[in-house]
Amino acid sequence: MSTKESKPNLSHSQVTEIIKRLYGWTVSVIRPLPSYDDQNFYVAPSEGGEYVLKVMNSADSHNITLIELQTHAMNFLHQRGLPAQTALPTLTGKLMSLEEFDCGFGPQKYLVRLLTYLPGTTVAKITCSPQILYDVGKMAATLDTVLLQMEHPNISVLQRADFIWNLTSVPLLNQYIHVMDGDPVQNVVKAVIKQYQIQVMPKLPLFRKCINHGDFNDHNLLVKPDGPSKYQISGILDFGDMSCGYFIFELAITIMYMMIENPNPVDVGGPVVAGWESVFPLSEAERDSLYLLVLCRFCQSLVLARHAVIQQPDNEEYLMITARTGVRHLCRLWELGKEEVERIWFQSAAQFSQP
Repeated sequence: MSTKESKPNLSHSQVTEIIKRLYGWTVSVIRPLPSYDDQNFYVAPSEGGEYVLKVMNSADSHNITLIELQTHAMNFLHQRGLPAQTALPTLTGKLMSLEEFDCGFGPQKYLVRLLTYLPGTTVAKITCSPQILYDVGKMAATLDTVLLQMEHPNISVLQRADFIWNLTSVPLLNQYIHVMDGDPVQNVVKAVIKQYQIQVMPKLPLFRKCINHGDFNDHNLLVKPDGPSKYQISGILDFGDMSCGYFIFELAITIMYMMIENPNPVDVGGPVVAGWESVFPLSEAERDSLYLLVLCRFCQSLVLARHAVIQQPDNEEYLMITARTGVRHLCRLWELGKEEVERIWFQSAAQFSQP
C-alpha cells in the first residue's frame, strides 16, 4: 500500500463524531496540525482542556502492540518528570481505539488516540542559543537513560528489524537511491553509505545499547519562555520512530536536526555534545563514529523525503522541510571532512561553560 493510500484524511465532522462517541465531549475548537504520514488535530472540547487527536496511518495501525508500547513509554517518561504527552482513556477505559473510515481508498482501519496538548513553540521557530542546544543535548541523553529503566512484556517489538529510519538501516537506502538520479548530491550519499559500511558497522558491537526516541528534531521539541531571553524545554513529541538502538544514534540524530535551521550549522555540535556528555559521556568508539552518523542521518532524511514526495506530492512542502536545507549541510560537512568537524565539535564541547 502506498503512503498516499494509507494516510488518513478525516474531515472535521468525523473528528467531532469520534470525540463525542469515544470520549463523551463536544468539540468547540478544532484545527489540523502538521504530520508526516498520520493525521493530527488540535481539539478543545467545550467541557474544557486542550488535546491532540492523533489518527495513525492505516499501515502503522496494524502494529497495535508497537503503538501500545510507544504510548506506555510516553506515560513512563511523564511519570518521571519528562515533558511527554500522555494518552487519555476512552469512555470504556482504553488508551486507543481502532476505527474504520473510508478516506477515498475503501474502508480502512485507523488507530486513534487522544493525547494531552503541550503548549509551547517548536525549536524550529526560535533562534537557538548555545544554551538551548546544550539543554536539547542534555534532554536527549536523559530520555534515553530513563528509558533504560522501562519494563514491558512486549518490549521486544522495539527490535524493529529493517526499520528504515534506524541508523542500523543505512545500507537499505541503496534501494531508494534511484530517486536522486541526476542529482550530483547522489554521489555524496553513495560515498557516505559506503563509509558507514566500512567505518561504522564494525564498531556497532562497541556502542552502548538503549531505546531511541529516534526523531529528536526541531519540530518535535517544544520550548516556552524562561525569563526575558531564555527558554526551557516544555515538550517532547512524536514517539513513532522509537526503536532499539544505541546512545550514539540519538546524539547524531539530535545534532543533525538542530543544524537544520541554524545560521551557523557546523557550530551546533559543540553545545549539543556538551549537554549530552553532562548526562552520558561518550566512549572512544562512539566519539569516533559521531561525524559519519550525523552524515548518515542527513542522507536518510534526504533520500526518504524524496521518496515520500513521489508517494504524496500534495504534502511536499512539509515532507521536504528538512531535506531542502539538509542538502547544503550535508555537502558542507562532507567538504570540511571528519577531522575538521570533530575538532570544531569536541573543542567547543570541552570549552562550553554552563551559565
